[in-house]
Amino acid sequence: MTEILDQAWELSPSVALRPEPFGALAYHFGNRRLTFLKRRELVEVVRGLGGAPDARTALERAGVPTAQWGAYARALRGLADADMIRHRDTTGEAP
Repeated sequence: MTEILDQAWELSPSVALRPEPFGALAYHFGNRRLTFLKRRELVEVVRGLGGAPDARTALERAGVPTAQWGAYARALRGLADADMIRHRDTTGEAP
Protein backbone atom coordinates (compact mmCIF):
# COMPACT_ATOMS: atom_id res chain seq x y z
CA MET A 1 0.00 0.00 0.00
CA THR A 2 2.82 2.43 0.77
CA GLU A 3 4.07 2.31 -2.84
CA ILE A 4 1.56 5.10 -3.48
CA LEU A 5 3.85 7.32 -1.42
CA ASP A 6 6.66 6.94 -3.94
CA GLN A 7 4.54 8.11 -6.87
CA ALA A 8 3.81 11.60 -8.21
CA TRP A 9 0.18 12.71 -7.76
CA GLU A 10 -1.91 15.82 -8.21
CA LEU A 11 -5.44 16.97 -7.52
CA SER A 12 -7.64 15.99 -10.46
CA PRO A 13 -8.51 19.07 -12.55
CA SER A 14 -12.22 18.24 -12.20
CA VAL A 15 -12.04 18.49 -8.39
CA ALA A 16 -12.66 21.53 -6.24
CA LEU A 17 -11.74 21.70 -2.56
CA ARG A 18 -13.91 23.77 -0.25
CA PRO A 19 -12.34 24.53 3.13
CA GLU A 20 -14.40 23.51 6.16
CA PRO A 21 -13.66 23.66 9.91
CA PHE A 22 -13.01 19.90 9.95
CA GLY A 23 -10.83 19.89 6.81
CA ALA A 24 -12.45 20.21 3.39
CA LEU A 25 -15.10 18.97 1.01
CA ALA A 26 -13.82 17.63 -2.28
CA TYR A 27 -16.31 17.73 -5.15
CA HIS A 28 -15.65 16.02 -8.48
CA PHE A 29 -17.53 17.85 -11.24
CA GLY A 30 -17.23 14.91 -13.63
CA ASN A 31 -18.57 12.02 -11.58
CA ARG A 32 -20.38 14.26 -9.04
CA ARG A 33 -18.77 12.54 -6.06
CA LEU A 34 -18.49 14.40 -2.81
CA THR A 35 -15.73 13.37 -0.41
CA PHE A 36 -15.07 14.65 3.08
CA LEU A 37 -11.43 15.23 3.95
CA LYS A 38 -11.73 15.07 7.71
CA ARG A 39 -8.25 16.19 8.66
CA ARG A 40 -6.66 19.52 7.87
CA GLU A 41 -3.33 17.73 7.47
CA LEU A 42 -4.80 15.57 4.72
CA VAL A 43 -6.07 18.68 2.96
CA GLU A 44 -2.58 20.16 3.16
CA VAL A 45 -1.09 16.93 1.75
CA VAL A 46 -3.59 16.82 -1.13
CA ARG A 47 -2.98 20.49 -1.97
CA GLY A 48 0.77 19.89 -1.86
CA LEU A 49 0.82 16.85 -4.13
CA GLY A 50 1.19 18.83 -7.35
CA GLY A 51 4.27 20.64 -6.12
CA ALA A 52 5.99 17.62 -4.60
CA PRO A 53 8.03 15.00 -6.46
CA ASP A 54 6.03 12.26 -4.69
CA ALA A 55 3.39 11.79 -2.01
CA ARG A 56 6.07 11.00 0.60
CA THR A 57 7.52 14.48 0.14
CA ALA A 58 4.05 16.03 0.41
CA LEU A 59 3.59 14.21 3.73
CA GLU A 60 6.96 15.45 4.98
CA ARG A 61 6.18 19.04 3.95
CA ALA A 62 2.80 18.86 5.71
CA GLY A 63 4.51 17.71 8.90
CA VAL A 64 2.72 14.35 9.07
CA PRO A 65 4.55 12.02 11.49
CA THR A 66 6.02 8.94 9.78
CA ALA A 67 4.04 6.70 12.15
CA GLN A 68 0.85 7.94 10.43
CA TRP A 69 2.02 7.49 6.82
CA GLY A 70 0.30 4.12 6.45
CA ALA A 71 -3.07 5.69 7.28
CA TYR A 72 -2.40 8.54 4.86
CA ALA A 73 -1.37 6.08 2.15
CA ARG A 74 -4.76 4.34 2.57
CA ALA A 75 -6.55 7.71 2.43
CA LEU A 76 -4.65 8.70 -0.73
CA ARG A 77 -5.47 5.32 -2.31
CA GLY A 78 -9.15 5.96 -1.61
CA LEU A 79 -8.90 9.42 -3.17
CA ALA A 80 -7.16 7.95 -6.22
CA ASP A 81 -9.83 5.25 -6.57
CA ALA A 82 -12.49 8.00 -6.48
CA ASP A 83 -10.55 10.01 -9.12
CA MET A 84 -10.05 12.87 -6.67
CA ILE A 85 -6.29 12.68 -7.23
CA ARG A 86 -4.51 11.29 -10.24
CA HIS A 87 -1.03 10.24 -11.26
CA ARG A 88 1.10 13.10 -12.44
CA ASP A 89 3.35 12.62 -15.45
CA THR A 90 6.86 13.52 -14.38
CA THR A 91 8.64 12.61 -17.61
CA GLY A 92 8.57 16.17 -18.96
CA GLU A 93 9.42 17.92 -15.69
CA ALA A 94 12.76 19.50 -14.96
CA PRO A 95 14.85 17.59 -12.43
